[in-house]
Amino acid sequence: MSDRLKGAKPEYDAVVIGSGLAGLTCANMLARDGHSVLLLEQHHQLGGLAAWFKRKGGHIFDVSLHGFPVGMIKTCRKYWSPEIADMIVQLKEIRFDNPQFSFTTTFDREDFTRILQEQFKIPLENIEGFFNTARDMNYYDDQSMTIRELFEKFFPGRDDVMRMLMEPITYANGSTLDDPAISYGIVFSNFMSKGVYTVQGGTDQFIGKMQDELINNGVDIRTKSPVEKIVIDDHKVSGVIVSGKKVKCRAVVSNGNLKSTVHKLVGDEHFSGSFIEEARKVRLNNSSCQVYIGIKKGERIDHIGDLLFTSVAEKFDSKELCSRNITSRTFSIYYPETRPGSDMYSIVSSTNANYEDWASLSEEQYRTSKAELIESTLDALNKYIPGVRGKIDYVEAATPKTFQRYTLHECGASFGTKFEGLKISMGLPAEIPGLFHTGSVGIIMSGWLGAANYGVITSNDVDKYLRS
Repeated sequence: MSDRLKGAKPEYDAVVIGSGLAGLTCANMLARDGHSVLLLEQHHQLGGLAAWFKRKGGHIFDVSLHGFPVGMIKTCRKYWSPEIADMIVQLKEIRFDNPQFSFTTTFDREDFTRILQEQFKIPLENIEGFFNTARDMNYYDDQSMTIRELFEKFFPGRDDVMRMLMEPITYANGSTLDDPAISYGIVFSNFMSKGVYTVQGGTDQFIGKMQDELINNGVDIRTKSPVEKIVIDDHKVSGVIVSGKKVKCRAVVSNGNLKSTVHKLVGDEHFSGSFIEEARKVRLNNSSCQVYIGIKKGERIDHIGDLLFTSVAEKFDSKELCSRNITSRTFSIYYPETRPGSDMYSIVSSTNANYEDWASLSEEQYRTSKAELIESTLDALNKYIPGVRGKIDYVEAATPKTFQRYTLHECGASFGTKFEGLKISMGLPAEIPGLFHTGSVGIIMSGWLGAANYGVITSNDVDKYLRS
């Protein structure tokens, strides 16, 4: 493992631990600002949950549900490159199909307003009031209102409307009806501006271009290099331990799980008692299960939409959405145009999940449950693509344990921590000078977009610290 650091400098201005979108963006901005940066990633490839993998038959599967707001274009153009920004394209057919309603939408404010008026018979005054309230939310507002209370204020007793507005955001950030309304409002409003966007060309090409940009800007990238400890001397950051070797630095940015960063990489003894007390109250968000479905080369499937939110549950229920007895799924359809030059189709099914439901299984039960997950997913998909089993030549499942294994996220938490984690994340530098965090913490603001923007915010804070 020591060879992974061969040629590395003994000291850097900043070390970034983890290469999710937040870590990558932070490292890139710091390098642009003239700082020497070492980026350490425990996995063999960059990207964190912005991941992909290749399988026999020519299949390339993108991990997770890759849909984000239009703001990602501006963020990539400003903080990365026009070439990377140009990879982002709109998904124009978002389908909902469940016992309460069925329709296709462009997933923006104008179309949602039309549907709420025409199909759900909601007065325009209520619709406008809801949209404006969500749009005007910010971190500094009163955070006592829950998402449930927000819906009841504008759509009292309308669980069908709540389902339409809530279910896709739950898939985007794991929020429940009892979470603060702000954790919903910011994400929802970002999507409502101009709809849902994704990467054309695949996550592998997207992250590959980011890696090229990082190298061009002088970032020293080391994969398969897990950090064992963040070193604190005289109450401030002095370096990191990698493979038993200390690399000195003036600042560390962790893009790892917030709780692991505080309690494991640093250690409670370095923080004030009151800070640790609050840090221990931070709840992890839930995780995901996914099924990756490869269509045989030469086979084709009819266009059934870009994203399909499907459910057989009679009503929306946050707990039921995470149950191992799956009733709701989101299908991401990857057509050949998703990867220009390819003639291959693939489908990824995403479901929210609880880590403990999978971690408690015996090895045999775990294998059986994964097989059942695959079979039930194919059964559900057959409704929209009749005879789909005959078109498939590869299928694989991932569970919260899979996400934990490959990302080292505590309990496989795909969505980081709950909202209260943001205060702890932002409060690290006041506790330990030179210690910073960036990533998925509660107010993740629309997945990839929120992560990248948080990376920018953190890089500005690190830059100020280094220059001081």
